[in-house]
Amino acid sequence: MYDVVLLVEQELSQEDAHRVVELHQDMPEPVRYHVLVPCHNAEAGVEASISALGTADLYGTGLGDQRSELAEAQKAIDSEARDCTGRSVQRLRDLGHDAVGGISHDRPIDALTATVDKAGGQEVIILTRPHIVAEFFHLDWTNTARRHLGVPVLHLLEHDPEKAEK
Repeated sequence: MYDVVLLVEQELSQEDAHRVVELHQDMPEPVRYHVLVPCHNAEAGVEASISALGTADLYGTGLGDQRSELAEAQKAIDSEARDCTGRSVQRLRDLGHDAVGGISHDRPIDALTATVDKAGGQEVIILTRPHIVAEFFHLDWTNTARRHLGVPVLHLLEHDPEKAEK
């Protein structure tokens, strides 16, 4: 079995699933895809934003009163991420390939490294929207993954169906 770990920024479109599968169409052994979707931590994001703005003093001891609202927001974020992962996995399965998936609240590269280690990943594909500034400074997921992993890392830009229609 040849294990490929996919780190995707958003749901894998039908076109992207086809592109990924085409990359491995001549493999002599079966391919298993491991889809990883990073999931935003709502509470940490709000606290980081408040701290970055230097307004933490205005909110007293933090977000104690808003914990239930943040927990509900996190449930919604997690649910959408799981649904995104499920649809992405199903698209790969519909193309005749073994696929599994999961979400992670860890930093994307940490989650990617752990998934590659756990799955015995032999290749990584990262699908993102263009991130020009991060790519220029080599701070994007792909360049970071290449520095941390000992397997081939391919960066693909996600297919944007809206731009394709124009």
